[in-house]
Amino acid sequence: MNNNGCSSNSTSSHVNCNSVGGRAADRRDLGSHFLELARLGSAGAPGAADEGEESPTELNTINSSGGFLVVSTDKLSVKYTSVNLHGHDVGVVQANRPAPVRRLAYYFEIDVKDAGAKGQIGIGFTSENFKMRRQPGWEPNSCGYHGDDGFLYRGQGKGEAFGPTYTSGDIVGAGINYATQEFFFTKNKAVVGTVYKDMKGPLFPTVSVHSQNEEINVNFGQKPFAFDIKAYEAQERMRQQATVEKISLPPNISYGIVRSYLLHYGYEDTLSSFDMASKSTIPPISLDQENGFDEQEILYALNQRKTLRQLIQNGEIDAAFSKLRNWYPQVVQDEKSATCFLLHCQKFIELVRVGALEEAIKYGRVELPRFFETAGFEDLVEDCVSLLAYEHPKESFVGYLLEESQREVVADTVNAMILATNPSAKNYQGCLHSYLERLLRQLTACCLERRSLNGDQGEAFHLHRVLHNGNRRC
Repeated sequence: MNNNGCSSNSTSSHVNCNSVGGRAADRRDLGSHFLELARLGSAGAPGAADEGEESPTELNTINSSGGFLVVSTDKLSVKYTSVNLHGHDVGVVQANRPAPVRRLAYYFEIDVKDAGAKGQIGIGFTSENFKMRRQPGWEPNSCGYHGDDGFLYRGQGKGEAFGPTYTSGDIVGAGINYATQEFFFTKNKAVVGTVYKDMKGPLFPTVSVHSQNEEINVNFGQKPFAFDIKAYEAQERMRQQATVEKISLPPNISYGIVRSYLLHYGYEDTLSSFDMASKSTIPPISLDQENGFDEQEILYALNQRKTLRQLIQNGEIDAAFSKLRNWYPQVVQDEKSATCFLLHCQKFIELVRVGALEEAIKYGRVELPRFFETAGFEDLVEDCVSLLAYEHPKESFVGYLLEESQREVVADTVNAMILATNPSAKNYQGCLHSYLERLLRQLTACCLERRSLNGDQGEAFHLHRVLHNGNRRC
């Protein structure tokens, strides 16, 4: 063992024992990871509902059987003005865009203003090259629910019994559940039925009228739907959750995963309470041997890591700096490191938090200039300094810096840097993430792969949303 606390074996795979240069490089990698987390704070939690996809907003008057229908000037109403003489005299029109696919479900509705002479109204989905003289469902790559007979048509002229007929005054909807790969149809706020979606490619919301004076209004979401689509989506998520909850894990497995998380992040007090509560209920099985947990590795410096986390979470940055210099000087020896940078930024933020603006300005002039010209640091420095420009900084675009989550990023950085000083650390990735987080990262990768295999259709997996944006800390 040399004076750096590392093995003299040059072939060792331990992250901190290859060389002084190797250790410095690993600390830079760790620091870069947490610096990126800090910078992401201004972007908010991921997971836009439709991931930027454009949704249909109106009817496409260019691609329609215009000789048999009239579309209103707002492109949201259709009326059949001709006399139905043949089966191909259909007034059919698609939406101006295909249904977006990167979401849990898509839905639109029609309000039957007048069922006309025969009530031959249709609603459904069609492909881009659909023949615009035919009812949705009468041709391949189309599906439609028809009002005159209540039948569902799927790519051929012969329909199948599906639901009730609909007429004047009824509100009928059509949707796609991307989780189950099904079309679903509604009438007057209730689901009529579902059918497997066997069509590929972009699908356009489509409506049709086929007898004199039939008239419908189309709602693409410009006003509230009659059907509660939000409740429908919530029920679908609950169904998925119930499926997951049917999968049981042996108590000692879940116990070990939670315990490793508490150990990794230095929650020593919570760990003691957790162990005490679990003592009489968890079988005495060695998780180290059965599941590959290296508890000794994450027991390293547990008390010191707990102390530093508490100091940072309480905003006591000077005290945290002092402890680090005494206990782990190698972590803060490089004044331009990401760790020092985040600690200095947090000190500045804490001064702003308590209204000590003059002191914050003095501190910033001394400690922050060295980072202005450093790639990857400048944007966060600018955000910190911008706090001074607002009377109520918490309500500004840089208010994220005053949230507890920002303290957590700094505390996590220091925690990982200390774990990286352990001579027994096998790789720096183990310093970044607990076993629980590695499991969740694998879950995320599997969900994304499943979505990819499904043609990129459906809701993206976002852990923040699954956990209801709850704080992952104890």
